[in-house]
Amino acid sequence: MEVYVDYMLVNSKQSKSHLSDLAEAFGVLRKYPMKLNPAKCAFGVSSGKFFGFMVNNRGIEANPEKIKAVLEMEAPKTLKQLQCLNGRIAALNKFVSSSTDKCLPFFEVLRKKGPFEWTTECEQALEQLKNYLCSAPLHAKPLPGDKLHLYLAVSDSAVSSALIKQEGVRQSPIYYTNKAMIEADTRYPQMEKLALALVTAARRLRSYFQAHTVVVLTNLPLKNIFHKPETSGRLMKWAMELSEYYIQFKPRTALKGQVVADFIAELTPQSQSIESDLPWTIYVDGSSNERGCGAKILLLAPGGERFEYALRFNFRTSNNEAEYEALLAGLRVAKELGAIHIKVFNDSQLVVNQIKEEYQTKDPRMEKYLSKVRSHLAQFETYEVNQVPRSENSNAGALAKLASAYETYLARSVSVEILDNPSILEPDVMEVDTPAPSWMDPIVEFIKGNLPQDSKEQKKMARKAARFILRDRALYRRGFSLPLLKCVTPEEGLYILREIHEGVCGNHSSARSLSAEVVRQGYYWPTVEQDAKQFVKTCDNCQRFANIIHQPPELLTPISAPWPLAQWGIDIIGPFPLGKGQTKFAVVAVDYFTKWVEAEALTHIIEPRVTSFV
Repeated sequence: MEVYVDYMLVNSKQSKSHLSDLAEAFGVLRKYPMKLNPAKCAFGVSSGKFFGFMVNNRGIEANPEKIKAVLEMEAPKTLKQLQCLNGRIAALNKFVSSSTDKCLPFFEVLRKKGPFEWTTECEQALEQLKNYLCSAPLHAKPLPGDKLHLYLAVSDSAVSSALIKQEGVRQSPIYYTNKAMIEADTRYPQMEKLALALVTAARRLRSYFQAHTVVVLTNLPLKNIFHKPETSGRLMKWAMELSEYYIQFKPRTALKGQVVADFIAELTPQSQSIESDLPWTIYVDGSSNERGCGAKILLLAPGGERFEYALRFNFRTSNNEAEYEALLAGLRVAKELGAIHIKVFNDSQLVVNQIKEEYQTKDPRMEKYLSKVRSHLAQFETYEVNQVPRSENSNAGALAKLASAYETYLARSVSVEILDNPSILEPDVMEVDTPAPSWMDPIVEFIKGNLPQDSKEQKKMARKAARFILRDRALYRRGFSLPLLKCVTPEEGLYILREIHEGVCGNHSSARSLSAEVVRQGYYWPTVEQDAKQFVKTCDNCQRFANIIHQPPELLTPISAPWPLAQWGIDIIGPFPLGKGQTKFAVVAVDYFTKWVEAEALTHIIEPRVTSFV
């Protein structure tokens, strides 16, 4: 028997036992004088409507009347009709997987200001939704003690989940959840979006999570994120919220149901047509005036990403030299970002034509700049340098003038580099000393393919190297919810600790906070925590200006006497060898406060002699 407020349902697995079950239910009703409305009662039915859903021996189905209302609805012509459509779809969210993604065109029309416009995308979404509702899945009912499985999915605009019941080799859905992400949520890393999907499912399906063991099926290290020491505050809060439930994490196995197979889109790579064959676009411009010299670089990736970079020169230079410095910096940044094909645009006619060999270079400094630019261009597979009017290069030119006038006071977040010397004056340095071996060398050699001879050492190194990646001849450590951490030597780590602890923005934090800040800044070495503790211990300012510890170094001894001669201790000692006057005993008194001692020799221990001594 199942009761919810004024709804009561008596179900039986077999028709033979149904009468006895009804008799038991009526007995309970008679015990507590309760009456039923005959007009609202139905007996001996194989299916019926319960709380707005159709319940039968196969499971729970959506109300056909609600599905029919959506199927018969025509394309909305007004905003009110669209709101009515969204309301009807919301009543069926339990049976529609990823309903937020399916209804995304409707939401965009609702958010749009101005006259109502029913677009082609909305019409296609409505047709797809109607086709889906024609074969809506049958939901199962979990029994007490059942272990439920949860699938998670993340898209560009929403997070979804599917709660599944395993019945032998068959998987049946129990509930679908969906949540549209706000603008701040869309900027989460993919792993945090997956964690958000789990937290959303736990909040909306709280009763299922409290009554059953939920197994999250995912091939991603979601469990490790919630137990990671350097977890962000948001993930730590979610981990505390999920700690009240019994949640297990297992790798995802083969899908045994078409409904589940259609739902799964977990962390599907975004459909970005960014290919290495597409060129990067680079706008560069330099500026030199009476306030100073600077340059600006604007890089546009094939996928539409925008990167801005500004330079400030601490030396005087001409406009043409500033243009060359901007071009060299743009080529360096593009190479570091992994660009292979580039298109460079500059508004300097002299610089562009010198690179194209249409103008001759007579100035020795211009020849050095031109040689350095050509050596940088040779690192790309294809390149193209074009001149654009100054009006089309306004974005780069405006920031170049701003960078030349002010050192780092830019209106938005732009990376600023300060050059102390011209690029053509960089000395050629030859490394003579061989770098000392570090903890990174075995890992780098293993990643490059130089395996150890010992099989045990090889397995050990394989487990260790799985957490690292080699990029541009630099070693990085992988993180679950953090960017790649650059690996440094302990000597470099000491400099990083010093800058973070007592640098310009240092606040002389404790060892634990210092090591966590190093990780947040993107650096890693194995002994970061131990080095942070040792560094804080040896910091002179921390020792000099730290809070004074008033705790005594050892346990204090209580004083029983508050002032001198207030309390004495008296005792009799002996016998001793006979002394002068046949004395062989002694009575001794000691003051507890001053430790003053008084003593008198006695021949016999008798009351009058002791009393006279006192």
